[in-house]
Amino acid sequence: MEDHGKTDRKASELLHLRQLSKGDPVSAPMVHASMYHLPGAPDAAWTYGRTDNPTWHEVEAALAHLEGAPVVLFPSGMAAISAAMFASLKAGARMLMPSDGYYSPRVLAENFLERFGIKVETRPTAAFAEGGFAGFELVFIETPSNPGLDLIDIAAVTQAVRDAGGRSVVDNTTMTALGQHPLELGADIVVASDTKAPGGHSDLLMGHVASRDPEILARIRDWRTYSGAIPGPMEAWLLLRGLESFEVRYDRMCRSAEIIAGRLAEHASVESLRFPGLPSDPSHNLARHQMSRFGFLIHLTLSDADTAEAFIERCPYILPATSFGGVHTSAERRLRWGDDVAPGAVRLSVGCEPVEALWSAIDAALTGAD
Repeated sequence: MEDHGKTDRKASELLHLRQLSKGDPVSAPMVHASMYHLPGAPDAAWTYGRTDNPTWHEVEAALAHLEGAPVVLFPSGMAAISAAMFASLKAGARMLMPSDGYYSPRVLAENFLERFGIKVETRPTAAFAEGGFAGFELVFIETPSNPGLDLIDIAAVTQAVRDAGGRSVVDNTTMTALGQHPLELGADIVVASDTKAPGGHSDLLMGHVASRDPEILARIRDWRTYSGAIPGPMEAWLLLRGLESFEVRYDRMCRSAEIIAGRLAEHASVESLRFPGLPSDPSHNLARHQMSRFGFLIHLTLSDADTAEAFIERCPYILPATSFGGVHTSAERRLRWGDDVAPGAVRLSVGCEPVEALWSAIDAALTGAD
């Protein structure tokens, strides 16, 4: 796995990015403005609220520091994904995406992009490279997949896409910039939902696009301006505050997930388990190669839907909710959203509770749910 030293240095530098003068507030101000004072030529730093905002700028600088590339901020992860797709595709293009990844990008592509003459094709994550990438203008990658936690070899696939003349987009929501670096592995574009672990407190929606290609970023920024898919300054400020504790929360969550996954793998109530950090996981070797952490998501399968629901409801330290990455440990049966999983499949997002107390509660809930 990647040396933690580089990530630790970035996390430390993140807390000291703002250049302060004597008397400046340590916390970045929140700017609510639709208009700016703009006499004469429109060449000021800030011109209009749909185009730019100082609070967005602060957040984009922080995320760019973590990504190692320029960032454009959006009001949700799906807004970021939409921007990457609509700014990259034209009528007659072909796009490839996972058949078993997060369902909303698939619905967006099938219900809207196909109406514009874009052909959308899907493949399962575990066999994503089979068939090659010739003829695809855009290849959308999610690794680990949500919710199954299968992996794609980012370096191999993005190189193959580039060799075939296409561009690659990697959804890095499940791992974040602290756990995986798709741009360094060859991705053209990274998208992520900052609603999850970067924000961390389940009180905001936000997303971003990152790329080292100036042409791509210019089109992404234009899409935001002219589509009006802009973040609110309050939500942006909340994300900025969340980023200050991001590394601490992420480290706790990942460490706890490794411990809990190992114990779940041996639990009599668990029929199957996916967690890339387990040596027994089929994706473990690839995870060690391309991820700097193993993440905080665990995919476990119990005997049936009723048993899974009883487990979630019985555990006092599990919040029954959709989404993931918050300070609260949360879980849900993903079949209820139509994912191609077993009825008893549970996506468990490990939070920041002390790990032994959390494990005791999980163990008791599993035993009681039998």
